[in-house]
Amino acid sequence: MNGLLLPDGYRFAGIVAKLRTEPDRRDLCVVASDRPAASAGVFTQNRVCAAPVQISRQRIGRNTTRGFVVCSGNANACTGDQGLLDARRMAELLARELHCDPADVLVASTGVIGRPLPMAVLDAGIPVAARAARPGVEAFADAAHAILTTDTVVKTASATVGGATVAGFAKGAAMIGPNMATMLGFLLTDAAVRPADLQSILRNACDDTFNCISVEGHTSTNDTVFLLANGPGEPLHGAALSAFAAAVHGVCADLAMQIAKDAEGANHLVTIEVVGTRTDAEARTIAKAVAESALVKTAVFGADPNWGRVVSAAGYCGVAFEERELSLTMGDFNLYEAGQPLPFDAKAASAYLRDNRDVTFRLTLTHGPGRCTFYTCDLTYKYVELNADYTT
Repeated sequence: MNGLLLPDGYRFAGIVAKLRTEPDRRDLCVVASDRPAASAGVFTQNRVCAAPVQISRQRIGRNTTRGFVVCSGNANACTGDQGLLDARRMAELLARELHCDPADVLVASTGVIGRPLPMAVLDAGIPVAARAARPGVEAFADAAHAILTTDTVVKTASATVGGATVAGFAKGAAMIGPNMATMLGFLLTDAAVRPADLQSILRNACDDTFNCISVEGHTSTNDTVFLLANGPGEPLHGAALSAFAAAVHGVCADLAMQIAKDAEGANHLVTIEVVGTRTDAEARTIAKAVAESALVKTAVFGADPNWGRVVSAAGYCGVAFEERELSLTMGDFNLYEAGQPLPFDAKAASAYLRDNRDVTFRLTLTHGPGRCTFYTCDLTYKYVELNADYTT
């Protein structure tokens, strides 16, 4: 985390609460703002959504938010009325330590679906985490560790803008679908921003970043991104607000790429660039179809430059175009131009896939200014193994 910058006025903790079976595994995160903060949130689009999502949706948009609590190892999803009571209880426990209204505390969870929370563990752990919360990069790192599940690395990012700082941490390695997916993201800033502006900025940033990654296309029950802004003074407007929005977008993009790169069992980060569509939405539709194609993902894993799988995925996604209007490159290899296959060195193309951790496909159409950059990964034996054995 060298070079990571943090906003003023926040305290962090990530403790071993024993929610998980692994010894010494941090699994409970608390973030507290020293002063009331504006809050924004973006959540899963799955109609089956976790209790903490339902609770936090009701509390987003305030100017009085004081923090949030996150548990790892148990999703508190598909847990009925008891799950809602338990999510509220998590917020109440933190609110008691922060001396604030429970409605000013947000909550999130990640882990296995369908199991009641071990509330005795949280009743003991949340007060401990709240009292341990402190400022600084080391405490921030502890919090970032505590939200991980099958991730192999901590994911953090930061940016500065106009004297303010935006910092964030995230988790995600599978059930990445887009429309976020078993992913959690938390952004904090010491800028002063109106809640309505904060919500619009976060929504736009998520659409272009967290909603443009896919591992296997499975939209989770728990997807959550929070953005808190606790800066004093006059809220940003005009050019300063636009610059702040760009900084938030940059932090989200950095975190999204880290999630795609850390996908379970993955050997490759695959970037899919689509340009020349009528709209950005058309470009995203094409990119998503390519990203979620099991045939494309296995071809990358096997270092098989079978480019027909890419163009056929573009063709079935529902965006109208003629074959002659589509071209494809893979890295520096021109494979398909204006509907015509091009000669290429298959061995060299295979070596490109085999020897590079990062690979890029670029699809070009001729319709307009629409574009999208989408991130996915290959589909490996290890991914199947990890997810076949996840709860057993």
